[in-house]
Amino acid sequence: MNQSTLSNQEKQTSETFTPTFAIVVGEHSGDTLGAGLMVALRGQYPNAKFIGIGGPKMLALGFQSLFDMEELAVMGIVEVLGRIRRLLYVRKSLTQYFTENIPDVFIGIDAPDFNIGLEARLKAKAIKTVHYVSPSVWAWREKRVFTIAKATDMVLSLLPFEKAFYDKHQVPCTFVGHPLADDIPMESDKVSARNELGLALDNKVLALMPGSRGGELSRLLAPFLLCAEQLYKEDSSLTFVAPMISEKRAEQFNALKSELAPNLPVNVIINQTQTVMAASDCLLTASGTVTLEAALIKRPMVICYKFSPITYLLAKWLVKLQWFSLPNLLANKSLVPELLQDEVCLEKMFPLVKERLYQDQSDLNESFKAIHQQLRCNASEQAAKAIVQLMPKVSLEDNHDKD
Repeated sequence: MNQSTLSNQEKQTSETFTPTFAIVVGEHSGDTLGAGLMVALRGQYPNAKFIGIGGPKMLALGFQSLFDMEELAVMGIVEVLGRIRRLLYVRKSLTQYFTENIPDVFIGIDAPDFNIGLEARLKAKAIKTVHYVSPSVWAWREKRVFTIAKATDMVLSLLPFEKAFYDKHQVPCTFVGHPLADDIPMESDKVSARNELGLALDNKVLALMPGSRGGELSRLLAPFLLCAEQLYKEDSSLTFVAPMISEKRAEQFNALKSELAPNLPVNVIINQTQTVMAASDCLLTASGTVTLEAALIKRPMVICYKFSPITYLLAKWLVKLQWFSLPNLLANKSLVPELLQDEVCLEKMFPLVKERLYQDQSDLNESFKAIHQQLRCNASEQAAKAIVQLMPKVSLEDNHDKD
């Protein structure tokens, strides 16, 4: 809906109507998506209300969170089982709340194992439901697409190949692009990023990024620090930076580092992840959305991931993918090295990181630029537009009755 083409009555309706959007996010990447969506929806409905589970960026925009986002920040089959009773309680509570306080639309952002079940319960009560960020149904458990179809009125996908998958199964899906591609400039200035962070301009900089969740950080930090110590032995001018998403993660990082590598100098920087990446020559990082950020910022990386042993065995049996990182999946080729489970060790990590720190990696830029252009679609606006299309047309009289 283009605001400039609205009639006077329609403009008055959109400006006075007070819709309620229920949103549930489960981690910091979802919080970023949710914040962008809130801004875009408020562009259509300035008086819109937002409630559910949100993170700090959403809260800063006036979001009302019924539970802390950290309640849902758990990953892996075994890890979820350890929290299952609490997760079920949270979902039951949200179902009851939204049944008694019916929103105009419910939007589950990522966290599919939690949100899709919630969406199904709400859709059964005639509440419009949207799932923002497609689960990886194209990677494993393909038949989940039918569960998703029953649970949602619309899937909003960030990646183009996901749209093709849903079309094949005749499930409503809109490709909206990725907000990160809209927000991150095509060229990221290393010098200005280093100046902003107070880092030396002539030293090599390695970013240590072991994850935003407590569990993955605890699994990856030890091998990351071991690799960093070995690199530091060879080059004492090497600068290490560790961007942390929150004070809580920074405290966990520092506590583990004091035990594992007390003498290694690491600059821990909170809530400036993209600036740290732009300032770096190479990233040693966990898998996840952060690898897409790195590709958009156009920095070489080595990607690592470790699951709990049981989760890994199940995933190895169920997942049939050549790659697990977003840069490689989007390029459909091996752009960046991936290390999984037992491969996350000094012998594998060290030569890969060293090569990307000290050898020219400019040939990656063209591939990263192609990914950037493909995903730059004004995603938050496209997502808001798709959500608005699901809402019934509201007349001035209807809005007066609702107030």
